[in-house]
Amino acid sequence: MRVFWMLIKIIVGLAIAIPLGIVALALTVGLVGTLVGLAFIALKLAVIGLVGYGVYRFARAVFAPSKPTPVAAHELPLPRTDKYYEAAMRELDSELGPSAR
Repeated sequence: MRVFWMLIKIIVGLAIAIPLGIVALALTVGLVGTLVGLAFIALKLAVIGLVGYGVYRFARAVFAPSKPTPVAAHELPLPRTDKYYEAAMRELDSELGPSAR
């Protein structure tokens, strides 16, 4: 009787586990298929965008050539260095020595 009862429990457990396993497998395959489909759609959109950008750049080069950039008449002088920064660097050099830089 114990063996019979053990077999009944195993059969009932498998009767519950097998359909749940099939449902879980179907859901997993469905989710993976959905993600693969979304990846292909994203890839198609990326290719379409790349082609569109290429067409835009080509049309811009053909119909609106770039204007030559004007050469600067004179160069602007560099801003003066900070005298306090220079004094601080001299002080550090005198304390730490020339090998600190």
